[in-house]
Amino acid sequence: MERKYELVIFDMDGTILYTLDDICDGVNTALEKHGLPVRSKDEIRRHIGNGIRHEIESSVPQGTDESTIDAVFHDFHAWYQIHCNDATRPYDGIVELLQELRSAGIHCAVVSNKADYAVKALNDIYFKGLLEAGVGEKDGIARKPAPDEVNEVLRLLDIDKKKAVYIGDSEVDIETAANAQMDCIAVAWGYRDHKWLQECGAEVIVDDVNQLKSLLLNESL
Repeated sequence: MERKYELVIFDMDGTILYTLDDICDGVNTALEKHGLPVRSKDEIRRHIGNGIRHEIESSVPQGTDESTIDAVFHDFHAWYQIHCNDATRPYDGIVELLQELRSAGIHCAVVSNKADYAVKALNDIYFKGLLEAGVGEKDGIARKPAPDEVNEVLRLLDIDKKKAVYIGDSEVDIETAANAQMDCIAVAWGYRDHKWLQECGAEVIVDDVNQLKSLLLNESL
């Protein structure tokens, strides 16, 4: 039987990689450098998925001038380029899932609002040979929830969106899939919980990697 999907596109932060600790450390290191109060892990978690500029703008005190925001943003990237893998790790079962998908002839890729340099570096460390394309935030391509990053992956791999599914852990991912006119599966092990995902319009939610594997390999979506 022909499989429903030829391509699975994953979000990165909170979907295939636990990255929260390193993002928190980077944000707070940059804030401290400018004498600004640090944020809790939960405060930072709430904004992951919207891009680091949004994360910084949400973390600085209200009324912070634009030049300070620019400086904090710059200092985050200077730190994160070196430390993006200090405490980051794949979620349990993700590498095995990717291996099974690839063995079944299903293409896999990643689309993220994480900086493109970090997407490429972390892909190379954890998913070498498993993710055939990776697109992060960079100049010249609109970040999620615009469909541009997803469309770039579809173009690179020459696969029709009707044969692809998008998987992520946040409201940004749900909106991205809708904007790209693609099927979507939301995962509840990341930075948003099951209730939040439902409230944001997720129609299909999985609570663990085994459930996701079943959907993708048993064609039950």
